Amino acid sequence: MIGPTMMSHSLPLVTEQHPQDQAEIETLLDLAFGIGRRAKTTYRLREGNVAAAGLSLIVREAGFGIVGSISFWPILIGEAQTPALLLGPLAIHPQRQNQGIGRALLHESLAKAKVLGHKLIILIGDAPYYLKAGFRYAPVNQIEMPGPVDPKRLLYLELEAGSLAQAQGLALPLFRWSEIIALRGAT
Repeated sequence: MIGPTMMSHSLPLVTEQHPQDQAEIETLLDLAFGIGRRAKTTYRLREGNVAAAGLSLIVREAGFGIVGSISFWPILIGEAQTPALLLGPLAIHPQRQNQGIGRALLHESLAKAKVLGHKLIILIGDAPYYLKAGFRYAPVNQIEMPGPVDPKRLLYLELEAGSLAQAQGLALPLFRWSEIIALRGAT
C-alpha cells in the first residue's frame, strides 16, 4: 500500500498525460523548478509548440496526485532541419525525489520514442543525472539554442547511431523554421 508520505518499493506506474492533468502538472513544475522556470531557454522551444504525441507521461500516487511528469517537444536543428526531440521538463515532486520515479519516466519515454521512430533527443539539464541514462555532452558549437545555455548542460542521446552528425545549427520548433523559410521567400 502507498501511504501519503512514501512510495511503494515497486516500480512506479507510468501512464500517459491527459488534458485534464495539465493544471496539476503546472503546479508540479512550479514546485520542482520554481515560477522563474518560464524564463529559461528551453521554454523558447516549447512556446507555441505541441508536445510530441504519446511521449508526455506521468506517475500518479494514490492520495497524493501527480508526483512525476515528462514531456518531449519536436524541434528541427539547423538549415538541414534535422528532426529531434527536446526532452523536458522531467519533474518529480520534491517530496518524492530519489525514489526511482524519474528513472521510470525516462526509461519508459525513451523506449516509446525509439519505437515511434525518433532518432535524436537533446536536453538542457543536470549532466550527472542524464549521463547515467546514456546521454552525452553535445559537441561545443554544434547545436545552437535560442538563448543562453551552459554548454555543460546541453546533452544528447542518439536513438539511432549517427543521428547527431546531421544536427548542426540552431534548434527551433517546427513552426519557427516555417516562419523563417516564409520570410526568406518573401525577400
